[in-house]
Amino acid sequence: MATGAKHGIEKFVLYQPRLEELSDVLQKGLKENFADVHVSVADCPDLTKDPFGFPVKGICGKPRIADVGGVPYLIPVAKLDKIYDINTVARDTDLPGAFILGAGAASSRTLGINAELMPLVHTEHEGKPAVNGSYVARISPTDGGCLLEKYSEKYHDCDFGLLGNLYVSEGKPGKVLEIRASRRIGQFSLVTAIRKSLENHYGDKPVAMGGTFIIEKGKAKAHIMPAEFSACPLNTEEEVNNWLKHFEMEAPLICQSVLVSRDPGFDLRVEHTHFFSHHGEGGHYYTDTTPDIVEYVGYFLPAEFLYRIDRPVETHKIGRD
Repeated sequence: MATGAKHGIEKFVLYQPRLEELSDVLQKGLKENFADVHVSVADCPDLTKDPFGFPVKGICGKPRIADVGGVPYLIPVAKLDKIYDINTVARDTDLPGAFILGAGAASSRTLGINAELMPLVHTEHEGKPAVNGSYVARISPTDGGCLLEKYSEKYHDCDFGLLGNLYVSEGKPGKVLEIRASRRIGQFSLVTAIRKSLENHYGDKPVAMGGTFIIEKGKAKAHIMPAEFSACPLNTEEEVNNWLKHFEMEAPLICQSVLVSRDPGFDLRVEHTHFFSHHGEGGHYYTDTTPDIVEYVGYFLPAEFLYRIDRPVETHKIGRD
């Protein structure tokens, strides 16, 4: 149900099943898409350690998601004045000092170009500055490949632009859903398979989850947005795909993901995943391209609340894959 909201912020109470129930639902649902599946309730690993290197130890504590801005601010024509601060998102979701991860667009005001952002920020609180562990992936001006950078090595803000799909929590250790899946036999990515399993089981009860997963073996299809925003309006899926730069990237890849089983009427992007690596590759995840050998391990939690921030008035469904 929707609740009262600050200006430009809509809040919705999500359906939040118990972890044990979700474990059973996903164990059954993911079996349709992967030959090997094991879903359990487990302790969140220490995310400050390799391969994650996050600024906090876990993803637990008052979990919520925020859908900020949206694809209509990127296409058909980019609205470059749409700049957001992750610290402000933490306050807007009633959790100042939160740890926030997810997928979004980098701030063109900061970078001077368009790029993919992998936000990983322990936000400011009670006089303590933010700890920004984010990554940014851009198109290399020298060879047209992927240029992956640690955000804080070049930039000193916590901004992002246009759109962001964010998982917000206290960043504490605790119990999570551990999902292990390998040898894909279905047509869906891991994220889509999770989302559809939830949708099929819970129907019109919106269940949202966020977290992180690793592609341990195999390769993944990805894109990175061009450095220059399109000079011409992008009005169709074909035009958007022709504008994006597509890649096949090698495991191991550390992914951060937000998904909602169904949109309860807030013009949501129902799933969005970005990833980084320690070998120079990163971007927007579509799916794996090596189904016979792919191996995933992930850690997720269901969210209590959805916050819809700065929802576009003029909207469309193009470019949300």
